[in-house]
Amino acid sequence: MTSWVGRTAAEIAAAVQEKRVTPREVVAEHLARIASLDGRVGAFRTVRAEAATAEADEVATRSDLGGLPLAGVPVAVKDNLSVRGEATRNGSAATPDGPAAEDHVTVARLRAAGAVVVGLTNVPELCVFGTTDGVHGTARNPWDLTRTTGGSSGGSAAAVAAGLVPIALGNDGMGSLRIPAANCGLIGLKPGFGVVPADIGHGDWFGMSENGPLATTVEDARLMFRVLTGTDPGEPTPSSSPRSIALSVRSPLVGVTVTRPYADAARRAAEALAGAGHRVRRADPPYPLWLGTTSLAHWTAGTAVDAEGLDPARLTRRTRVHAAVGRRFLKGVRAGDRRERLRRRMEPFFAEHEVLLTPALARRGPAAAPWHERGWLRNLLVNTYCSPLTPPWNLTGWPAMSVPFGMLPSGTPGAVQLVGRPGSELELLAVAEQLQELHPWRRTAPLD
Repeated sequence: MTSWVGRTAAEIAAAVQEKRVTPREVVAEHLARIASLDGRVGAFRTVRAEAATAEADEVATRSDLGGLPLAGVPVAVKDNLSVRGEATRNGSAATPDGPAAEDHVTVARLRAAGAVVVGLTNVPELCVFGTTDGVHGTARNPWDLTRTTGGSSGGSAAAVAAGLVPIALGNDGMGSLRIPAANCGLIGLKPGFGVVPADIGHGDWFGMSENGPLATTVEDARLMFRVLTGTDPGEPTPSSSPRSIALSVRSPLVGVTVTRPYADAARRAAEALAGAGHRVRRADPPYPLWLGTTSLAHWTAGTAVDAEGLDPARLTRRTRVHAAVGRRFLKGVRAGDRRERLRRRMEPFFAEHEVLLTPALARRGPAAAPWHERGWLRNLLVNTYCSPLTPPWNLTGWPAMSVPFGMLPSGTPGAVQLVGRPGSELELLAVAEQLQELHPWRRTAPLD
C-alpha cells in the first residue's frame, strides 16, 4: 500500500488529479499521523478531523478536480488567519473564541485550488515573539524536541517538518516565516509588499507583514506561492541563468554577532553558487546604525495596534509590556520616513547585486520553554540575538526567504537567507532550487 505521508504537495495533487488516490485517503493518513505525533510536537492548536474529512469528500466531487493545483493536499493554517467556522485565537486568551464567518482570502485561495485545511497551528500571543509557546500550547522543533521551532509561524513550521502536512500557511512581520523555517529545515518565503494579500491583524504591522508558504521543497513553495498570488501555477519558471550575488555574513545590528556554524553555511552556499556559474562576491549591505531602534519601534508599535480592544488582564506580561512600549512609538512610526530612507539606502546595493545571500539566523533557537511567562527584556534579547538578519527586509518590504543548507553541529538543519529586489520572488526560488539540487536536504525530521 502506498503511503502519502511524507510525499510532496505536487506529488499528492498529481495522484489525486489522476484518481490514483482519493482526497479522503490522503487526509486520513495525515490525520492519523497528527494523532500519533502531535502530542510530542505541539504544532496544532486545533485539528479539524471531522470537518477536514468532509471537505476532502467535497474536493473529490469537484468537476474541475483534474485541474486543481493542490487537489486533496492537506494544509495547516497559522492561527492568526481566519478559517470559516473556527475561532482565530492568535495565541491568546484575550481574543474572541467565536467562529469566523469567512475564510481569510489566502485560505480561500488554497481551498479553491483543492487544498484541505486540517487544522490551525500554534503561535505566540499576537504573533509577537520568536518562540512559539503560550496558553494554547508549545511548538517544538521536530529535529530537536527540546528546542523551540522559533516563531511566530512556529506551529506551521513544526507541522511541515514533522510530516503532519506537506505545506502550511504562515506569515512574516519580522522574520516569522523565515525564523521557524530556518530552525526546522524548510523553505520559508516572505513575499514582497502587496504580492500576496495580507490583511493580518489590524494593519499588517504598518505593512511589514506578509503571508507566504512553508514547504519542504522549492517546487512546493513555488506552487503554493502562485496559488496565493492568484497566478497560474503552470506558468514557466525563471531560468537559473547566472546572477550577481553578494555574500554577507555581517549582522545588521551593532553588538549582535553571527555564530560560526551559520556564517559557515552561508560561505559554503556561496561557494556552491559560484561553482554553478553565478557571479558571487563578498559585499555587506549599507545597514544604518539606526536600524535596531527603527526595527524595535515598528515591532512594538504593531503590537500596540493589535492589542487595542483586548482585555489587558488576559494578555501575558511580556505582551502587555511590548504593547506599552509600542504606544510610545506609534506617532513617530505613523509619521516617520525611516522605512523609505532604508529603501533608498539599499537600492544602489541591489542595483549592483541581484541577490543578497546571508545566514538565515545568528544562532539556533533557544529551549522550548514557557517564554510567555518570562520577562519582556529577556524575550527581547533572546529574539534579537537569534534573528538579527530578518527584520531589515520587512522594513523595506522586499522579498526574502530561508533555504535549508547543511547541518549544524547540533544535528539540526542549517539555513541561509536569500534577499532580492521587489518582484524577484520567482528568481529567488530559482536560486534556492539550485541550492536544493547541489546540496539536497532531508525533507522531514526523523521522528518515527
